[in-house]
Amino acid sequence: MPVKVLLTGGAGYLGSILCEHLLNKNYQVTVIDNLMYGEQSLFHFCANPGFDFVYGDVRNEGVMGKLVGDADVIIPLAAIVGAPCCDRDPLSAKSINLDAIRLINKLRGPGQLIVYPTTNSGYGTKTGDVFCTEETPLEPISLYGRTKTDAEAEVLNSANAITLRLATVFGMSPRMRMDLLVNHFVYAALTDGYLVIFEKDFKRNYIHIRDVADCFIHCIENSGRMTGRPYNVGLDDANLSKEELALKIREYLPDFYIHFAEVGSDPDKRNYIVSNQRLREAGFEAKRSIDDGIGELIKGYRMLGRSPRKNV
Repeated sequence: MPVKVLLTGGAGYLGSILCEHLLNKNYQVTVIDNLMYGEQSLFHFCANPGFDFVYGDVRNEGVMGKLVGDADVIIPLAAIVGAPCCDRDPLSAKSINLDAIRLINKLRGPGQLIVYPTTNSGYGTKTGDVFCTEETPLEPISLYGRTKTDAEAEVLNSANAITLRLATVFGMSPRMRMDLLVNHFVYAALTDGYLVIFEKDFKRNYIHIRDVADCFIHCIENSGRMTGRPYNVGLDDANLSKEELALKIREYLPDFYIHFAEVGSDPDKRNYIVSNQRLREAGFEAKRSIDDGIGELIKGYRMLGRSPRKNV
């Protein structure tokens, strides 16, 4: 019998790629999503007999009870993602990012695996000089970071659980996100031709969206030796400052004008580098480079044309 995976928020940026990878590996995938962004990102899976979709809200215990009960593996992607979105609607941020995870944990049995994605932004405003490991104290600086960190603690305090502290994700998806740093920088370079960068030396770790999808599958297939622990998920050679990232993009788009502002600041104060050694020791290593992602994004953005919300 195929393994049954319940994917909450599966029509989103990461979910629409993860669905593809899971179905290609012959998992049976059920997605629940409220389609708050009007997604059509999963249409191409409807002909696959291993795919099913439920329109619903992950906070609805009546709906979630049956779905969780039918699953072998639960991957909760449904979330209000990013500090600005959470700050605009803090009640939804808490109820979806934290309370819905508590509900899933209450509904699932000890034999059901949960692989929960959180964010390495929980490391907060470190110096950017010392590698953060999974033992580094979490000091989230936003409501988003706090809800995800609290949900991770909830999951890790239960049986048969793995948590993944994702680096900043990049790459194309049927439900594209332009706010992620690599995606945003490449879009600005290609469409505007310039970018103003504050705090150019602040560092972040990055990972390709398809490496994240592959990592989830690795966790499912190796859960026996991975449960009960958090894992940093990033690209080892991609602990880059904003300046280094922008200059890398300019190698592909030479007319990209970059202004490093000395006055002013970025509201996102995160500054850290991350060690992915624990995940590597568990047998998984990201393989898609920043260069791969830049080339992919340039091709993808050339298909977008002029945005209806952008001035001519």
